[in-house]
Amino acid sequence: MKSVNCMVAQSGGPTAAINASLAGVIQAAAVSGKYQICYGAVNGITGVLSGKYLDLSEIFKETDRLEKLKNTPAMFLGSSRYKLPDAEKEEEPYRVIFEQFQEKNIGAFFLIGGNDSMDTVLKLSDYAGKHGIDIRIIGVPKTIDNDLCCTDHTPGFGSAAKYIAATILDIAHDTFIYSVKSVTIVELMGRDSGWLTAASVLARNSYNDAPHLIYLPEVPFSTEQFLEDVKEQLQVRNNVIVAVSEGIRNDKGVYLSMEQPSADTFGHMQLSGVGKKLEILVKEKLGVKVRSIEVSVLQRCAAHLASETDQREAFEQGQHAVALAAEGKTAVMVAVRRLADQPYRIQYEYEEIGKIANEVKTVPVEWITEHKNDVKAELLAYLSPLIQGEIELSYQNGLPDYMDITHLIRESIPGTQTS
Repeated sequence: MKSVNCMVAQSGGPTAAINASLAGVIQAAAVSGKYQICYGAVNGITGVLSGKYLDLSEIFKETDRLEKLKNTPAMFLGSSRYKLPDAEKEEEPYRVIFEQFQEKNIGAFFLIGGNDSMDTVLKLSDYAGKHGIDIRIIGVPKTIDNDLCCTDHTPGFGSAAKYIAATILDIAHDTFIYSVKSVTIVELMGRDSGWLTAASVLARNSYNDAPHLIYLPEVPFSTEQFLEDVKEQLQVRNNVIVAVSEGIRNDKGVYLSMEQPSADTFGHMQLSGVGKKLEILVKEKLGVKVRSIEVSVLQRCAAHLASETDQREAFEQGQHAVALAAEGKTAVMVAVRRLADQPYRIQYEYEEIGKIANEVKTVPVEWITEHKNDVKAELLAYLSPLIQGEIELSYQNGLPDYMDITHLIRESIPGTQTS
């Protein structure tokens, strides 16, 4: 049988573990005996369209470089937010992509990413199927939002959850030193699903019960009830810490961030995010010391607080993707099935991409308390195994020593093969 090559790309937002999945694909392709060269498309599917590739088999032929890649955050290959059009309306991008695949003798294409990336896997798979093109197309899950359907959890989420919990604990230590009444509002990512904000519950321990209030987008948010919740907390403690999702919305489904902007005492409109809006509200209505903190992109790929469990599973899912392709599977995504919480056990499977693309997995409402301001023990049991273990980083000049990403910074890409 003629030897073929494979190609891998990364897409969407960065995480602390997505390069571990990339390392898993590279390693498994190298030992499979099926693929001669593993190419990496630079900047996602746009790299395929423009013919920009790296020879990953050559770059990572040394094991220590592969280990370094696993510990490097964000995306070694770069990302893209390009959305493939409907092939029935605009076929040209598909024609170019599959011509590139043919030129490089690609037998399998792996795309590591989140929901939009799985949409790309679906569209490419459908096109290949309709035109009788024999290329295995496999999705490798990745997203800190943990919102991909048909899998227990996604690589990248565990590390983000660990960072969020550690950050909340740090904020608690910072805040509790003062005896004055105060409210600290921490805004976390999650527009349509509240998994990241829910992860703040992991900060609670034997002496710390913060965050004292948790608000997720899965249930309606009331500013009036929020003020009552905060007032109630202030009656029993000096310092109240609130974790809130950026995607909270009212009972009409309108995002709080899109409601009528707040005005200051001079009548100037305060155009701001959820955390800032709630800060202004608490200051005006309750008159206590208040601050808001937007964790923003910091929660996405903090390798210094990565979860060893998350990184290991990301690597193994990359490996499993290659195994699926070798078995002849296509139009699927690697999936995780949880077998037990204690002791934590999982197994790797796959699901049809049509069941996953363009769908969103949200936090089960039954895991949210009746008062809609906290989460239940079931969610804590689900989250806890995902943040376990620490990775060992190497350092240079006092800072983490990551892979060189010069090829993403400069327009001319040294070592890149361009068709």
